[in-house]
Amino acid sequence: MSQSNSLVLTDELKTLVNNALADGSPLLLAAVNPEGKPVLSFRGSVQTHGDGALGLWVRNGQGGTLEAIRANPHVALVYRSATTPVLQFHGLARIADDAAERAAVFDSAPERERASDPERKGIAVVVDLESVQGVLRFGPEGPVFVKLAR
Repeated sequence: MSQSNSLVLTDELKTLVNNALADGSPLLLAAVNPEGKPVLSFRGSVQTHGDGALGLWVRNGQGGTLEAIRANPHVALVYRSATTPVLQFHGLARIADDAAERAAVFDSAPERERASDPERKGIAVVVDLESVQGVLRFGPEGPVFVKLAR
């Protein structure tokens, strides 16, 4: 079997991420600001962006999250719900400057997130995933683990 250098999200993981806001479980984004301090924020706009990335729309282009990403692109996102104990997504964040990619990130965000920025003044961020790990659920045999890596 050949070794692949790409991380591919399963359909189940994509569904969890893409429905996170509607299900009441927005992802928590962790970044580190230029002073080395953590910046945490819930992000309702997070959606899958292809098979190995997440996209999010940051409405406040002057906020601490973007400052942190520009200083250090290493980020983590955490997903937790009533049925999913914990999933951690680690990757490198980048500002999506390409018009088509920027539009794709905005267009994939949930309607209520898009409605909060009708003039599209926000910033599109793409997180190219390096790993996904955690406990997806508990089954009859115990925990069902997820461990994906680039």
